[in-house]
Amino acid sequence: SAVIHWYLQKDGEAPKRLLFLSGGKFTVESDFQANRYTVERISGRRRCVLTIKDVIPDDAATYYCAYWDPHCDRNAKIIKAKKHLQQKGSSSPANSEILQKKHENQIMYLCLIEKFYPEVIQVTWTDEEKEVTDNVVKGDAWKPKGEDEYSIASWLTVPAENKDKKYYCKYEHESQKNLLPTQVNSMKNAPQEEDCSAVFNRDVMLPDHLMHRTAYLVYIILLLKCNMYYLIILFLIYR
Repeated sequence: SAVIHWYLQKDGEAPKRLLFLSGGKFTVESDFQANRYTVERISGRRRCVLTIKDVIPDDAATYYCAYWDPHCDRNAKIIKAKKHLQQKGSSSPANSEILQKKHENQIMYLCLIEKFYPEVIQVTWTDEEKEVTDNVVKGDAWKPKGEDEYSIASWLTVPAENKDKKYYCKYEHESQKNLLPTQVNSMKNAPQEEDCSAVFNRDVMLPDHLMHRTAYLVYIILLLKCNMYYLIILFLIYR
């Protein structure tokens, strides 16, 4: 589960992040040509290999590998890597909150985490006993135009009869960990009769692109439910 970062530093310049590897996939920063770089993690040998194709003189630099593992204690190497990332502007979320909306026989919880860097972050939902994976939709991290920090949102839908049950939105960033409960007095609670998108916009002033993500994700959930009902009907007919 460790996230691995690769940096390069040319003489007389500050380090620049080249790419990062997370969950078996790597992402190359926009300042570099993505098709020239590949990275492979060899877990059994605790090794990560960076390959640069068609090397040119401009590639001459000192390359650094840094990693962050949320599931182990910080040791000297991780602390050193963390300081290195802070020099690049690593910052913990400036704001994190949960908004809830009740609609008919369901309750939707929206966990919003704003203004963090870099964009690598893990967001999960749990109840008081275990992780919750059903009816969870996680959006991609986005960066508003002209800004350097990222935001992300995750949705959890539960039956209305679970209104008194406490859920938690847990996020793990290399600069901070936090656990947000759903049942707190300060949590924004939207009236039932108002339109969901209007309430989100009014209470937390979500940007337009998040509103579009919300509508898109809700549409996907409804589409999946329709397909599920369709398959059930086909199965019953077949029987």
